[in-house]
Amino acid sequence: MRVSSRAAIAAAYFAQGCVFLSLTTRLPKVESHWGLSQLGLTLLMLMIVLLAGVGSLLAERLAPRVGSATVLRGGLLTVCVALLVSGPAPGIPLLVVGMAIYGLGLGVVDATSNMQAVALEHRVRRSLLPSFHGAWTAGGITGTLVSLALPHASIAAVSVGIAVLPLVMAAAPYLPGRGGVVDPASAGDIPWRPILLVGAACVVFYTVDTASTTWGSVYFDHTLGAPEALVALAALPYLVASLAARIAGDRLTDRFGATALLRVGAVVAVVGLAIIVASPSWPVGVAGFLVLGAGIAVVAPLSYSAAALLARGDGLDTDAERARIDAVIARFNQFNYVGALVGSVLTGAIGTGSLRVGYAVPAVLVLALLPLARVFSRRTLASLA
Repeated sequence: MRVSSRAAIAAAYFAQGCVFLSLTTRLPKVESHWGLSQLGLTLLMLMIVLLAGVGSLLAERLAPRVGSATVLRGGLLTVCVALLVSGPAPGIPLLVVGMAIYGLGLGVVDATSNMQAVALEHRVRRSLLPSFHGAWTAGGITGTLVSLALPHASIAAVSVGIAVLPLVMAAAPYLPGRGGVVDPASAGDIPWRPILLVGAACVVFYTVDTASTTWGSVYFDHTLGAPEALVALAALPYLVASLAARIAGDRLTDRFGATALLRVGAVVAVVGLAIIVASPSWPVGVAGFLVLGAGIAVVAPLSYSAAALLARGDGLDTDAERARIDAVIARFNQFNYVGALVGSVLTGAIGTGSLRVGYAVPAVLVLALLPLARVFSRRTLASLA
């Protein structure tokens, strides 16, 4: 395993997390700066999520031809352009254009960074996805700290400054591309039914995650009455707890198995959401998001690992095998955006009157992880593949 490749993949996750959280923790400022209503903000998030799905499908088409590393670099450069367009936008039309570009780049980077991570995990034959997703979380913490440290900085200045990050990461030494497989192995024998079950768990995670990172700052601002400079605190404890869980996730998965980890995490997450919904003040809300992050964090990386194992076939590291897995990961990435739709759009729409009601939706959905966890055992995955 090339250490430089592992560091490069982690850096791509870091950049994605930093950009995303630097945006979502500034949503109240975006709302007021451009005079958007909560419904307008919800529609903007809907557009980003839908175009991210398009970007993921685009990555599925391009990766077999030119290699996931090349497509990942293109996605990072697209995100850079989006920040340079949207941040200094003088009005809503250009803001929408910039956010549309960002949605496409977001989907491309999501899909291809997971393709790279899965490929490396299969090479070393041990769990790596939790710590890679931990790098995303570390980037998210950095983006949140930027918002906390610069509460009065202009949106344009922060966006232009953050744009340097994906620009630099685009030059990192990712796993060598193995393009040229224009027609990847037929997907006819891929076991889509168990992949759909694993995908359902992924939907639950992204529902909770997006509700936390997208609407947490608005919840602290509108419902819990947090001081303006501290509204980003909704995301920070959630991300810190997520980072700790994901750093430990590689070893915990290898030792206890994904099924046990998911079941315990689901119970902890329900407790965290209950605290958030019932929170009488923002300090209690901080505690709720901390508990939530510790419980829910490993669901997404374990879902991608499980989907890749189901798609792996004979396990040989051939061009056709890589193309097959890349195609499945890109399609599986759509579950990310289904969850994001529920988390960002429905949480905002249902919670128009009160976001407490909006956060009750993911609280109910998390309970589905208890029966779904059974599918994640290595024995079950091996029998279904």
